[in-house]
Amino acid sequence: MPQKQNHSIVLLTDVRKSFGAVKAVDGVSLNIGKGEFFSLLGPSGCGKTTLLRLIAGFEKPESGQIIIDDKEMAFVEPNLRPTNMVFQNYAIFPHLDVEENVGYGLKKRNITKDKMIEMVDEILDLVGLRDLNKRSASALSGGQRQRVALARALILKPKVLLLDEPLSALDKKLREQMQMELRAIQRAIGITFILVTHDQEEALTMSDNIAVMFDGKVEQKASPRELYLRPISKRVASFIGNMNFFTGKINSVSKSKVEIEADGLGKILMNRNQFSKEPTFGSIELGIRPEMLTINKSQSKKVANSEEAKIEEISFFGESIQYKITLLNSDLILRVSEMYSREGIEWKVKDCVSVSWTLESLFAFK
Repeated sequence: MPQKQNHSIVLLTDVRKSFGAVKAVDGVSLNIGKGEFFSLLGPSGCGKTTLLRLIAGFEKPESGQIIIDDKEMAFVEPNLRPTNMVFQNYAIFPHLDVEENVGYGLKKRNITKDKMIEMVDEILDLVGLRDLNKRSASALSGGQRQRVALARALILKPKVLLLDEPLSALDKKLREQMQMELRAIQRAIGITFILVTHDQEEALTMSDNIAVMFDGKVEQKASPRELYLRPISKRVASFIGNMNFFTGKINSVSKSKVEIEADGLGKILMNRNQFSKEPTFGSIELGIRPEMLTINKSQSKKVANSEEAKIEEISFFGESIQYKITLLNSDLILRVSEMYSREGIEWKVKDCVSVSWTLESLFAFK
């Protein structure tokens, strides 16, 4: 009998799965809490979908341990696990109506017809499909098909709901709407959702915690805020949001400060706690988010943490404006993002400006 984990519903320990020479899942260990909205995030081929299928039981691990609700899953078939899955293509039965699709999994259970209809009505109300019981599956929109697939999975009352990129086929506006609805449904019913996605914004918006995966391994597990503000590696930093990268060299290290000769920025001092790993002498990679840079009028007198620059490109995104700038003293190219304001200065291409930053906004990666 496995040792009970406090507040844990899914526990993975050194799980491995290969397909030929490809290590799809390479020693993954994760602890996913009860009631969490948890996301597996990473580029295509990183192993996130294989990991989801291992949890569901559709794939068997070569080694490692998968525990769900304090029970070892090694010899438990998919249909006997306390999980259910919403697939990327929804797998809606085209010859059945909404009610028949949603209630399909209840047929083998000892439930009366009246009780089944009551359960279907209740779950359709939850997912926003009230009074659509008799609508043909072929007459459903993409968003409605997604809701039917979700209702069909939830009606069986799983302890863990697994979602394999369920919003990828929807257009941007509908996808954003469904993100909010999925999160609201998860909070309403209180069960654990595990989402697989390659969309960083989707994971940040919906999740309590995120595991970022590369090459079959978990690079970092953290809350959305921590992943964005304290990424532990350059790969995580560049995958979560946008980042300007440039190189530097550590000249000295004290108890609290690190002096760096940074390309394009000259000598700068950083706090030791800004480093993802213990700082050591030698080359280092630095990064700063575009929104952590500020464009000002060109300065006649040099001020701390600023450099003269020229605007090369301007892209308008409605609520924000993105600039491509070049530092005049080094030809270093940076991206800057600022919220649009009617009262703000309207910069133009080729304008000479000053770009500034705070030392606390810099990231350092070995």
